[in-house]
Amino acid sequence: MDPSLITGVILAGGRGSRMGGVDKGLQPYRGVPLALHTLMRLSPQVGEVMINANRNLAAYESFGVPVWPDADADFAGPLSGFLVGLERAETPWVVTVPCDTPDFPDDLVARLAQALEAGNAEIAMVRAPDSEDPQGTPRPQPVFCLMHGTLMESLVKFVHDGGRKIDRWTAQHRCAMVDFTEPAAFFNANTLNELRQLELGRG
Repeated sequence: MDPSLITGVILAGGRGSRMGGVDKGLQPYRGVPLALHTLMRLSPQVGEVMINANRNLAAYESFGVPVWPDADADFAGPLSGFLVGLERAETPWVVTVPCDTPDFPDDLVARLAQALEAGNAEIAMVRAPDSEDPQGTPRPQPVFCLMHGTLMESLVKFVHDGGRKIDRWTAQHRCAMVDFTEPAAFFNANTLNELRQLELGRG
């Protein structure tokens, strides 16, 4: 799959409740806002990038890519960002990444695309060890999701019917799971303390 056919969506629209209500994507990570760090990591892997944010839009717009808030005031979590991407992208494929997991692999999108095509799937999703699980048990990481643009109608219906769980929606479609072995690559900073730990090389 040609990267130019994929739009990357950085999910920065959350409420940051576990981080004290701050705008998570604008918190500094190694001297750079988390969302900007994510943007720099994602941009080489895709054709276009946009940011889904609901606060401080001017700050996000300063990163130089389109910024779109949730279309629906009824907060649907990450799926709101999925919808923004599917509605706004001009490419046939959309890939989502959260703003709070800045060290995801440089070949993330390529591996998702390869698995999707090999399995004739509509969606490809990361499966990786949970950094908080001492056993390192692999589990789906559904916010890292590559999907076809034609799924928008399905997602609109799912959210309209009250659906909020990504995996319950993806279960309705042909979904390829892509195994990654490095838990540190998918460590997400939910609190300011975890963000500091991440800077110090936890994972």
